[in-house]
Amino acid sequence: MSDDFELDTDDLTRRMDGALANLRTEFASLRTGRASAAMLEPVMVDAYGAPTPINQVGTVNVPEPRMVTINVWDKGLVGKVEKAIRESGLGINPQLNGTIIMLPIPELNEERRRELTKVAAQYAENARVAVRNLRRDGMDQIKKAKSDGLGEDDQKFWESEVQDLTDTYIKNVDDMLNTKQEEIMQV
Repeated sequence: MSDDFELDTDDLTRRMDGALANLRTEFASLRTGRASAAMLEPVMVDAYGAPTPINQVGTVNVPEPRMVTINVWDKGLVGKVEKAIRESGLGINPQLNGTIIMLPIPELNEERRRELTKVAAQYAENARVAVRNLRRDGMDQIKKAKSDGLGEDDQKFWESEVQDLTDTYIKNVDDMLNTKQEEIMQV
């Protein structure tokens, strides 16, 4: 078995990329004072008996820097979309105009900016935990291979490969967090 073992680093890389992609999505949902359609991605509407993303019940547009509009396709869902936005915790007060819901994005105050940097830090910590869990999965595979006859030198090699990969992704998470916090604090 010892010569046959090869850790699937491509799989670990793909899964760690998934953790970073999830972090990007969470960061996009944080309001930075500028309108963005991505800020509505985590908001789910109870449409037709199932949680549905807003972009599947209407057209999301950003007509100006401080305004997001949603043109809801089904009149019966307008109230549900409005309710989902109010309950989402985005801190936005929707305004109705027929089937169009307008979301004026207010200027962020200093206190709200600090709160958002803490939320961003929590998102980043969740991503770090996900990367560390993937590291643990890789290390567990190596330990199992060692019990199946993997040599000590090979074990050390694969452990250092997994650790290097983990360190790279943790640094990426930290860099993304620093960028996002700077963006949030920018007036």
